[in-house]
Amino acid sequence: MKLLSVNVSLPKTVVINDQPVLTGIYKEPVGGTVALGKLGLEGDGQADLTVHGGEYQAIYSYPFEHYAHWERVLERPPFEHGTFGENLTVTGMLETEVCIGDVFRIGTATVQVTMPRIPCFKFGHKIGKPTILKEFLHSGRSGFYQRVVEEGTVSPGDTFELVSKDPRRVTVRDALGMQKFGEGDKESLEKALSIEALGAYLRRDLVARLERLS
Repeated sequence: MKLLSVNVSLPKTVVINDQPVLTGIYKEPVGGTVALGKLGLEGDGQADLTVHGGEYQAIYSYPFEHYAHWERVLERPPFEHGTFGENLTVTGMLETEVCIGDVFRIGTATVQVTMPRIPCFKFGHKIGKPTILKEFLHSGRSGFYQRVVEEGTVSPGDTFELVSKDPRRVTVRDALGMQKFGEGDKESLEKALSIEALGAYLRRDLVARLERLS
């Protein structure tokens, strides 16, 4: 499990459907050591803090293994790291293996997995295919958010060290299925909701599903 690239950007205004939109999705790789605080990386920012950022979405990681798939789907040359709006381009950390609540040491920082990423229209615009959102979601290649348990620094080339596994073993893909695809029974939902590290938006959606099943 390795950190290939650290990617940051400050929000900027782009035009989408003839309207100015502020977005922080245009991440670009930075070299050297970068400070990682409770709310994210130094030099990085989010535009709409009602749905992005905050403690439980401090950083967004995306597996490099998915790049080849999207390059084929979109018939594009190799993408630059940060293409998917991720702060950390990683390898060896797939959604079917990484679990909500898992804690990792990276550089001198410690982070914890909190929730899958749900794409918005800004991602569709950036990638040049506004209709890709449903396909991206249903592919299961969501990437995942993490909160910062212990502040520190990270650098390209750092190795992720697994500090602790959440005993409930709810993978990022499991959580995505429960949140968006109607997967999982009442017991599965209750198990997921017992994870303290669960991101707020994911928790809200799982609570709503559980209420419908009760």
